[in-house]
Amino acid sequence: MEGGSPPTASIPHSARAHPSDQTAPGAREELLRGILAEIPLLLGVIPFGMIYGVIAIQSGLTPATAQAASAVVFAGSSQFAMSQLVAGGASGLVIVVSIAAINMRHALYSASLAPHLAHLSAAWKALLAYLLTDEAYAVSIGHLQADGPRTHRHFFLLGAGLTLWTAWQASTALGLFVGARLPQSWSLDFTLPLTFIAIVVPQLKDRAGLWAALIAGGLAVALRGLPVGMGVLLAAVVGILAGTALERRQA
Repeated sequence: MEGGSPPTASIPHSARAHPSDQTAPGAREELLRGILAEIPLLLGVIPFGMIYGVIAIQSGLTPATAQAASAVVFAGSSQFAMSQLVAGGASGLVIVVSIAAINMRHALYSASLAPHLAHLSAAWKALLAYLLTDEAYAVSIGHLQADGPRTHRHFFLLGAGLTLWTAWQASTALGLFVGARLPQSWSLDFTLPLTFIAIVVPQLKDRAGLWAALIAGGLAVALRGLPVGMGVLLAAVVGILAGTALERRQA
């Protein structure tokens, strides 16, 4: 990753700096703005990362594997799901498909951001896609959509994403350190479903979402006896289909 703007050759002529861009904030200023915008959200992210680290140890993951998941997957809810599936003996395929389903919302984020990042090189897009999270999107989309010069505006998203990435790696490491020193009798498995409830419930803002959650939750309980975690995957698919069907009927 390099500082400063991407090479001019990688930016279409229509996206290059114009005379009116001379008053635009520079790359460093935009980067700092993104960092400062993201910092308040870390109050919720850091405890979340610590809980993941503790639960990963409780689920049987090695510290190296759990930390690598934070660096490679870099998605809190998916990492919690991965820990639960690993603890339940799920196959690699089930784990990958489950994580992909949970992170499907990032396709919507990408579609929303695409018009504002279309002028960037493939390397820039790949970097920003890797750093894209719920929190980074939340603080960046309004800034990217605002009127005015856009020459260095993508550095705002870069700053927000890097801030969250750094905090997530540090909080995971701290959670792993604490988790490795907790007695095995202190089972924290109960915190996983509580965390998912806290994630899901605020998102149930319409009838379709509510029915999707109820159907998926009921099926997950009913199919809990299926091997390698297939019950959870089937419940998620049926819940999504039910919610989509109800949304179309309402429309």
